[in-house]
Amino acid sequence: MTVWLRSTASTMRDAAALAARGEPHGTTVVAEEQTAGIGRHGHSWYSEFGGGLYLSIILRPALPADTLPLLTMALGIATQCAVDGVADVSCDLRWPNDVMLNEKKVAGIMVQAVEGALIAGIGINVNQTVFPDDLRQIATSLRIETGKQYQKEALQERVVSEALAYTALLGDRGKSPILQQFEARSSYVSGKAVEVALDERSITGVTAGLDENGYLLVRKASGEIEAVIAGGVRARP
Repeated sequence: MTVWLRSTASTMRDAAALAARGEPHGTTVVAEEQTAGIGRHGHSWYSEFGGGLYLSIILRPALPADTLPLLTMALGIATQCAVDGVADVSCDLRWPNDVMLNEKKVAGIMVQAVEGALIAGIGINVNQTVFPDDLRQIATSLRIETGKQYQKEALQERVVSEALAYTALLGDRGKSPILQQFEARSSYVSGKAVEVALDERSITGVTAGLDENGYLLVRKASGEIEAVIAGGVRARP
């Protein structure tokens, strides 16, 4: 089932309410506008009317607890595949799940657990032609990068299809396929000079792959390798 909304505070909140009501795996909420879109790390997601694709999917996968951290990575791969396929572009993945185009963020994913389900919120910048001043250096849209205007319905269908497929892949075959694909699809996983903002500090270094849990390994100047469980990753010159 797909619920279409003209405007809402947040598709994730709407999907959470549907999940609490017992709506099944794959139920999707799509909006033309979000007035309080939710981003990772407490940030908001810029959601102008008609510009982007804003959707949330109810997921009820049978996943072992130790695979849950990889779900956001699986959804990042799914979104990258959908955007590349529909828009004929070549996106990058910034750990753990930001979709980048020409070094700027074009899509983001976050996952929240509610009422025995998982809500996957996905935002893709599609037809925006300008961003607020505080976002212009870090965000972009498909239209800005390609000069083309896109029909969002085809992208929405592909995103949901890929998201469900990669969620099933994680459940059926475990961590390895997701880790392997993410490493192959992301320039950030190995050999990338980065700064990582953690809760109370930041670290700098060069990425050195992923561990078996999907955590990002960063080799610091001292030679010590630190596993990053969660943090904001930025490329350094």
